[in-house]
Amino acid sequence: MSDNQKGDELLAKGLAMMDEVYGPGVSAMTAPVADMPFPGETIRHLFGEIWNRPHLNIRDRRLLVIGASAMLGRTDLIETQVLGALRNGELNDAELEEIALHLAFYSGWGNTTAVWRGIQSAKKLFADEQTAK
Repeated sequence: MSDNQKGDELLAKGLAMMDEVYGPGVSAMTAPVADMPFPGETIRHLFGEIWNRPHLNIRDRRLLVIGASAMLGRTDLIETQVLGALRNGELNDAELEEIALHLAFYSGWGNTTAVWRGIQSAKKLFADEQTAK
């Protein structure tokens, strides 16, 4: 298999995984930038290879990303992950509240604000999506 074929295969696999992680249609929004170096490598490597590895399921990986994002105070990344979890039925309100509380002790109470804002924003976006259906 040539490098181009392998790259195309990883791109397709990565785009499919993005739809599994974040919900149907995300790959269609992402595909137009797949030929650019940073997004393309993110799709091929992170989603085509890393998220496709065995031993951890999507929910496990998502919880790790939420934890790391909490440590960084990244509300935007938390929102993206929580929205994907809500779309996939992976987390409910009680679990999200428990996640915020648990992370407060590990990521710092200050970063809990980022976690809480990300969760609340994702819940609103999800509710708006459900209303629009």
